Amino acid sequence: MTDSLTTRGEPEPHVLLRTSPHLRMAEPVDVIMSHVVYALLPVCAFSVWQFGISVLALLVVCTGSCMLTEHLICKLSGKVSTLGDRSAVITGLLLALTLPPGFPLWMGVVGAIFGMAVGKMFFGGLGFNIMNPALVGRAFLQAAFTVPMTTWVPHAASNRFTEFIPSSLTLPFLKPAPLGDWMAHNAPDAFTGATPLARIKFEQVPTDSMDLLLGSSAGSSGETSALLILICGMYLIFRNMMNWRITFSVLASAALFSAVFHWFNPEVYPGPIFTLCSGGLMLGAVFMATDMVASPVTPLGVWVYGAVIGFLTVIIRFFGGLSEGVMYAILLANACSPLISAVTQPRRYGARMPKTKGTP
Repeated sequence: MTDSLTTRGEPEPHVLLRTSPHLRMAEPVDVIMSHVVYALLPVCAFSVWQFGISVLALLVVCTGSCMLTEHLICKLSGKVSTLGDRSAVITGLLLALTLPPGFPLWMGVVGAIFGMAVGKMFFGGLGFNIMNPALVGRAFLQAAFTVPMTTWVPHAASNRFTEFIPSSLTLPFLKPAPLGDWMAHNAPDAFTGATPLARIKFEQVPTDSMDLLLGSSAGSSGETSALLILICGMYLIFRNMMNWRITFSVLASAALFSAVFHWFNPEVYPGPIFTLCSGGLMLGAVFMATDMVASPVTPLGVWVYGAVIGFLTVIIRFFGGLSEGVMYAILLANACSPLISAVTQPRRYGARMPKTKGTP
């Protein structure tokens, strides 16, 4: 078609009409990752406020180690560095947030290197990893350094902004410094060195729900305030940068199964509120289970995937040897994600269902 001329001799603009569907252009990967970092920053800031400069150092060391590992592997493999997509920053922040506040910094470096190298780069980098790299690194640390991974300190210690937790500065391959003297000067008399999950599982001692919501309890660096994590997740949901169905499915299934067990034996099994607000369930449901690479892509699959995580979390917490089960639940669901996507594939529009044997 040739352009018609106006009275001024200029071509008349055309109006381009297209049929549906009218799809909006998706945000680039680096933009999405940047907003995930923005959503994590309040959680990081609160963890520093609660536990002090030891957590700040842990965040910096884990994030820097993840970035350096990704950059070096890209260079050694002859590829362009992929640091610009900011996924390494997210991995480092999430790894640090899942570790105890007094975790030795050199061990954090080891976990970051393992998570980035084995959990992500060895599979081909962003878009090819089958599991969440931060949780891969944490799982390795859980197996390699069991005692430091289960050593907890109280929140809001008086000198948290002026001195490190002694175990944080442990030299490589040495036993972490004992915390007895530090605890005597900084821990309240009621502090037992256990998280709310451990207290309810092994001592049947509950923790107030408001303490769990607001973060006034011991635990991993970034898991203490369930309310803050949920608010940060809402930011990503409103920007359409997180699949809310996965988060909702994880939390709903965990609440449902914990309610069933609590109904049978309320003295042993905690109720839904405690299950949702304690431990790393909220952090895992909002920032880890929703990993776009390691989660299913089918409409039904995301609901099944979330339900599996919630169910496994409750089973491991209630019947396993560990007090927490979110990490293993998400990793197992990540491994099942391709199968879930394959089984829950929707039927193509206009396609016939396959005939079964004996059907005319």
